[in-house]
Amino acid sequence: MQNPAKANFLPATPEECRKRGWEHVDIVLVTGDAYIDHPSFGISLIGRWLEANGYRVAILSQPRHNNAQDFKKFGKPRLFFGISAGNLDSVVANYTGNARVRTKDAYSPGGNPYFDGPKARSNRRRPDRAVIKYGNLARQAYPDVPIVLGGIEASLRRFIHYDFQQERLRNSVLADSKADILVYGMGEKAVLAIAKRLECGQTLDSIPGTCVRLSQKQLEQYRYESEPIKLPGWHDIERQKELFLDAELAIDKAARSGTKRPLLQQQKGNIYVLQNRPAEPLNQAELDALYELPFNRETHPSFKNVPALNTIRDSITIVRGCSGNCSFCAIARHQGPVITSRSKKSILREMQAISSKDGFKGTITDLGGPTANLYGTSCAVGYRCRKKDCLYPAVCKRFKANEKEFIGLLRESKKIPGVKHVFVSSGLRIELLLKTPKLLKEILLNHTPGMLKVAPEHTEEEVLRLMHKPDGLMLEEFLNRCRIISKSASKKVEITAYFMTSHPGCTVAHMKHMYKKLKRLRLCVRQFQDFTPTPGTLSTAMYVTGLDRYKKEPIYIARRRSERRAQRKILEMLMQNRKVKD
Repeated sequence: MQNPAKANFLPATPEECRKRGWEHVDIVLVTGDAYIDHPSFGISLIGRWLEANGYRVAILSQPRHNNAQDFKKFGKPRLFFGISAGNLDSVVANYTGNARVRTKDAYSPGGNPYFDGPKARSNRRRPDRAVIKYGNLARQAYPDVPIVLGGIEASLRRFIHYDFQQERLRNSVLADSKADILVYGMGEKAVLAIAKRLECGQTLDSIPGTCVRLSQKQLEQYRYESEPIKLPGWHDIERQKELFLDAELAIDKAARSGTKRPLLQQQKGNIYVLQNRPAEPLNQAELDALYELPFNRETHPSFKNVPALNTIRDSITIVRGCSGNCSFCAIARHQGPVITSRSKKSILREMQAISSKDGFKGTITDLGGPTANLYGTSCAVGYRCRKKDCLYPAVCKRFKANEKEFIGLLRESKKIPGVKHVFVSSGLRIELLLKTPKLLKEILLNHTPGMLKVAPEHTEEEVLRLMHKPDGLMLEEFLNRCRIISKSASKKVEITAYFMTSHPGCTVAHMKHMYKKLKRLRLCVRQFQDFTPTPGTLSTAMYVTGLDRYKKEPIYIARRRSERRAQRKILEMLMQNRKVKD
């Protein structure tokens, strides 16, 4: 692995291209984030991946979006524009869960979400629904250059979806933009296939991990690999809003089952979006190779003091995918439900490279991923499982946790010269920690940065069921186990928990019951948030339709700000150690 201190950035200015002797670039990758050459940033992963496969890649970071001029900065790309909103959906980045404009942007220089000038929406560094805006500007700049949408925003808005800032359903971003194709999920294989097809002058039909837009005439002539699954379309949902939940349930089932059948959905305007079968997930060797590419792990000199880097600079991704399938989470739909763990040797090599870097302070801030303690896990059925719902309502009997593998990694990591502390700061699944007591003890006593953070989300059975989370009794068992370990080791370890208010089905009465339980459990609550109806989740579908995802019966939805504030106030009173009236 190349030492990150000696790695060059991918070109982010025309001058950097000229210094490399390039007369043209093959691919321009566009992002709404400041350019940070770190493997935690999707645009950097894809850029380094394409570079490793022989392509000349330039990064167009936070372009101005009042005209197409910035999209001409590198000249006409030989193959395509790759468009991403950044590491976050642009609406999530720009607005709070209550649709108020955010005043900070961790992915922009100095945390300032605006370019120089007035604090107007048109002057924000990241436009709302960025992939549509950027895609249209790229088409305006060079009408004949193919445009590829990708990243989290495109992935989760690839079908009809709810936009919480506009409080309405919207078409797929592929239908509303001038793009040619959309890459969904973790796009390494799909984007490389696109580059190779375009280089050979081939069509972009039937590439796994992509969606294409079709007119009625194109649809009639299209040759499918297999009969598509037809989702409720715009006009169906317009007539019967409940069908939006049916569509989301069908998308979720297809994502988990690994079906090779395409999905087809009619959009407003008689346009169709066809999703091809998913790309095969990277295997361990491929994942190792990807994360050992020569990342600089720094902010490009064009951007100063980007807050997002501070928390992840010395972190390492050890696992990809999540089979938890929480209703409010889109990880399974984007990263996929198949768990791929990196090899111990690869992780330790990356750690050695970080520790040898100038300025390293001795702490690896996180060995993690979507769920850190899914590292090393496996399934007796494997990819053939059509359910891939390993943790609900209880841990599946065919699911295999490998605490020995994770403990071995943690202990060996501390032997690397210059490494004083190795922390696990990513999310941890409580039910898995209870089944791996040795790993729990190792993390609790030796790899916790001040306090152990867990995310039970709620305590009440009915709300947890709608969240697709195990019952609340597990939290009490977990706390007791942690306190016993802490007491026996004569080491005080504080445990803090993350909760959610106003999730579909959650009432003020549920919150009051939770208040009482948390008081009794003596559990510190330092952080919580209102449920945000983000695109691509089943919780959002419940919010839109007002229906239980399982029973299809009406449930309570806290829609008004006053209703959401009433739930939030209960946890605020707990944090202030004040009493809540029954």
